Amino acid sequence: MPYLVTILICYLCGSIPFGLILSRIHGIDIRQHGSGNIGATNVLRTLGKKWGYSCFILDFLKGLIPVLMIHFYFTKNHPELANTATIIALPATISGHIFSIFLNFKGGKGVATGAGAVMALCPPAVILALTVWFLCFKASGYVSLASIIAAITVPIFAILLNKINFIETNPAQISLLIILALLVTYMHKANIKRLCNGTESCFKKKEKKS
Repeated sequence: MPYLVTILICYLCGSIPFGLILSRIHGIDIRQHGSGNIGATNVLRTLGKKWGYSCFILDFLKGLIPVLMIHFYFTKNHPELANTATIIALPATISGHIFSIFLNFKGGKGVATGAGAVMALCPPAVILALTVWFLCFKASGYVSLASIIAAITVPIFAILLNKINFIETNPAQISLLIILALLVTYMHKANIKRLCNGTESCFKKKEKKS
């Protein structure tokens, strides 16, 4: 029963479509603009940097806060269940964002929400992955490419940090991080096709044009 409640709470938190909510404030439906995605990148392109960054922060927090709450609650009240509950909370929260009940089980690609959720489990790996994201984006101008590479590096960093005893992770957590990295990559399948075709939207190209 505690696990079912965990799944429900985290899924509902993850389902909150902040991208759509922010666009509604401007009197539009973000799903009808740009790429049609409710994520921070499309919000940024459509509404500007201020709202794009706001969307990223809100999506990040809706991943971080519920997982942290579950972790702290079980650690305090049911320590023997804490590890399992936290592992369950992560995919439940991210699934909410990708398959939101408020959007007919459609949603975003899980990057910001996934980063927030994993931050609750393994902060150093996420911080390093965000650094990789920044460097990749600056070098290429492609948000999608940076997101895919950053997602893939999370389990790699977690394994390396565990090897040098900087953090402690178990096989179940590593397996989960690998699955999440594959999920984020899969959610970018259309972007991967456009990257291969040379038609993916690039911020560097836009800057040169302007």
